[in-house]
Amino acid sequence: MLDVAIGFLKDELITYLLTRTGSDTVKVIMSAVVDEAGRYAFPVDSICCTIITIEEERVLKNHLHDYTTVSGQHVVLEPELKLNLDVLFAANFTHYDEALKYISYVLTFFQSHSVFASDQYPALAPGIGKLTAELLSLNYEQLNQLWAFIGARHLPSVVYKVRMVTLQDAAQTAVHPPLTTIRTTIQSQ
Repeated sequence: MLDVAIGFLKDELITYLLTRTGSDTVKVIMSAVVDEAGRYAFPVDSICCTIITIEEERVLKNHLHDYTTVSGQHVVLEPELKLNLDVLFAANFTHYDEALKYISYVLTFFQSHSVFASDQYPALAPGIGKLTAELLSLNYEQLNQLWAFIGARHLPSVVYKVRMVTLQDAAQTAVHPPLTTIRTTIQSQ
């Protein structure tokens, strides 16, 4: 589901860039920032989007099992795992001013599209439901640590926290016959 969520954001950003620039020459690619040799893993004149951290959403964590009915059977599933992703968008361009221009497009895209709900965006998988994107403002130390962690020289970039990617294992914890009758007993005193 992580690939589906990031792929959706990438595709929406590509559509936005196409409408703003009228050109499809700039690519948005889901990729690691660097390869094993320490070189950029995505081509020049493109934007890379990559997950840099995954964290569990603990505030909205559900500890109770989910229940559903499948083929007349009462199915018990483990609770959904709700995740927040820190997603880096980095621009690798020959000319620095082009990199800044396209990072500006990324910023305006998320400024005008901060919430993605599956009822408004049919391309968003129904299992995801809703994504929100929030700009993360990194200070110099955090920015230095991020690029050192990635193992690359700094590129014009921006980081967004994408909230509420939901994962749920389809494996059933238990299957019970459905409740069809309710018996009550009245106790006399």
